[in-house]
Amino acid sequence: MDSEPGTTSTGFDSATRKVAFTTTAFAVACAFAVFLPILYHMVLHWRAVADYSHGFLIAPLAIYFAWERRKKVKRAAVQPSWWGLVPLFLGALALAIGRLGVELTAMRASFVLTLIGLLLLLLGPRVSRVLAFPLLFLFLMIPLPQSLVNVIAFPLQLIATDLAVQSLYLFEIPAMREGNIIHLANTQLLVAEACSGLRSLLALGTLAVVFAYFFRKNTLERIVIVLSAIPIAILVNAFRVALTGWLTHSFGSSAAEGILHTTEGSFTFGLAFAALLFEAWLLQNFWPSRWSIQATGRSRA
Repeated sequence: MDSEPGTTSTGFDSATRKVAFTTTAFAVACAFAVFLPILYHMVLHWRAVADYSHGFLIAPLAIYFAWERRKKVKRAAVQPSWWGLVPLFLGALALAIGRLGVELTAMRASFVLTLIGLLLLLLGPRVSRVLAFPLLFLFLMIPLPQSLVNVIAFPLQLIATDLAVQSLYLFEIPAMREGNIIHLANTQLLVAEACSGLRSLLALGTLAVVFAYFFRKNTLERIVIVLSAIPIAILVNAFRVALTGWLTHSFGSSAAEGILHTTEGSFTFGLAFAALLFEAWLLQNFWPSRWSIQATGRSRA
């Protein structure tokens, strides 16, 4: 059935669509004003905790991802849906729980849930589907709760310590592991929470998402690249600890401190990103073509 001139297949003319988008923009602005204190303290968290310094890049990238989809948004049908009340309710619930329990993560997550709910309520599922990736990408800017960090960080410390000691054995450097402490001949190294690799894991995971989005069109390749950031970050962090142990054994405890230690961190993160690029090259050249065809076919369906 043909539509009237200036009217979409859903019966919404251009003027009505403009009103819908204007209303949505106003609602988002109101939500931003309501959550401004929460967002302000989240930015302070990014500044204070180096593990989450990548948070400064998330919002600008999400805006760019949304802007890049502007043509698809214009073509998408505007079909306001009451299903938008579900994420709005979840956002309100998370905000209430966060206020009552002083749980910052819940309050920060409620902002993203509110944005998702507003778009679904006022613009409908088709526009929301187009903007799904930029919206979900915003969750990466939310710092993890400290209770979860404590649960994740210590096993990562133990893994890094164990792998580092095994690596030192290969170079015939005497070392003994005791928990997250490496005993060397003349000194000992403490693999602290800051050396657990969590910072590298969060940063490399975010970088993997951005890299996969920009440089890979195949959905399966994107998933593989993003998931592979976890073992790459763990292995490279273990290499960093082993390198620190080797330098300490060879040049003394001063090698584990100061600018040299900071330089190690930058070098190993660059090494992790290089490993990610190498993996992407392998996928590009050796990924089974039949999987690419199937994935492309599904994406166009």
